[in-house]
Amino acid sequence: MRVAAIDQGTTSTRLLIAEPDGRVEIRHAVRHRQIHPAPGLVEHDPNELLANLRACIDAAGPCDAIGIANQGESCLAWDARTGEPLSPVIVWQDSRTADMLAGLEADGAAALTLARTGLPLDAYFSASKLAWILSQTPAARAAWAAGRLRLGTTDAFFLDRLAGTFATDPATASRTSLMNLETLAWDPDLCRLFGVPLECLPEIRPTTGDFGAINGTPVTASVVDQQAALYGHGCRRPGEAKITFGTGAFALVVTGSRIVRAPERGLLPTVACSTSETTLYAVEGGVYDAGAAVEWAQRTGLVADLSELDSFAAPPAIDRGLTFVPALSGLACPHWDRTAGALFIGMTAATTREDLCRALLEGIALRTAEVIAAMAEEVPIAETLSIDGGLSRSRTFTRFLADCLGRRLAVAAFDELTAFGTAALAALALGIELALPPDPPPTLIAPQPAPREERRARFAEAVARARGWR
Repeated sequence: MRVAAIDQGTTSTRLLIAEPDGRVEIRHAVRHRQIHPAPGLVEHDPNELLANLRACIDAAGPCDAIGIANQGESCLAWDARTGEPLSPVIVWQDSRTADMLAGLEADGAAALTLARTGLPLDAYFSASKLAWILSQTPAARAAWAAGRLRLGTTDAFFLDRLAGTFATDPATASRTSLMNLETLAWDPDLCRLFGVPLECLPEIRPTTGDFGAINGTPVTASVVDQQAALYGHGCRRPGEAKITFGTGAFALVVTGSRIVRAPERGLLPTVACSTSETTLYAVEGGVYDAGAAVEWAQRTGLVADLSELDSFAAPPAIDRGLTFVPALSGLACPHWDRTAGALFIGMTAATTREDLCRALLEGIALRTAEVIAAMAEEVPIAETLSIDGGLSRSRTFTRFLADCLGRRLAVAAFDELTAFGTAALAALALGIELALPPDPPPTLIAPQPAPREERRARFAEAVARARGWR
């Protein structure tokens, strides 16, 4: 069986093909623009994304099934009759609705969202973005009045335009703040709270199943990217965990049938995936700025070449009093503080560019350690964490991360685990289990003795100074 998986991510769209002989490889990849109309605003062009998906489909050739992974919380509005976008894609990083949510929180709305969705009131999630689109976009309001408005995350837009199916899955819907985690259905009270018309939202279907067909090929899986990566890492049993270092850094731990509710730790219960028979839950913790912080360092000239981040001669920067808090978009788990500002602290006249580069990497690792520490307080986590993504290729970063966590890391040698997980879910819908790519095996990194408690305490001081800055 030949399966095509499309990973439509924050910065690029990638096509993976799983061949009948077990080979898996990326066949096509294309980047898209990051649009920043103003500070705190992040958008994508829906038609550009759609064109990139079509290019991937054209490059796939004949297949037996298609799976599509999406960005998660990124969302838009479009016309049900013409299919034309009525808004840009408002990306998960966008914080334009922070003031609106502060008003809802002041009115006591946080208790309802936590009870029904397990999510805090944060601009990260889709609900307030969809409400903003409806309130601020005349074309969307006109389409609503005419009974032609569709609202949803990007997966619903792609499926509607490419497969003629206006649908999403529970894993993606669990990231909107509009779906009840227990019933896996849109919650009327939450839709009223945010001002999102329920009738304009897509049908919620199991992650694996019928999502229509594209050019005659059935779409048998649709899923949010981080949950696709969790499946791609082979995490199926409670306690198994992965961390993906992409634009952000996202850790997920499988919790099985248990919905973890721990708002005091800033953890997010979520649907990992679902079939017509079962639903698998997970808990997530995220760092907004991982690869995004590295890209910022490149744009500003702090990092001239990514090879500079592979090794350093000097000892860890934080042990020398220098650290970086990667809060370019604010702080997610466990703080959930959009007012936090990124900062370097501890510089002296002797501080070098190399020192700053090292501190940048360490800051991402230390933020990740905060997330895992919060998770470990609530959920038993396997001793070995599986990691992937761009930063996992830095020996300095992975070594420092293992030491900070005090856990063994399994660094995936196969880079495309989000796309592979998507392909595996698409195959699962047809009753076929795709084996994990066998070669080369993951690299295992054991933690070394390190002053991890001192490092965490020093970093916590820096985080405290970064909070409330904006």
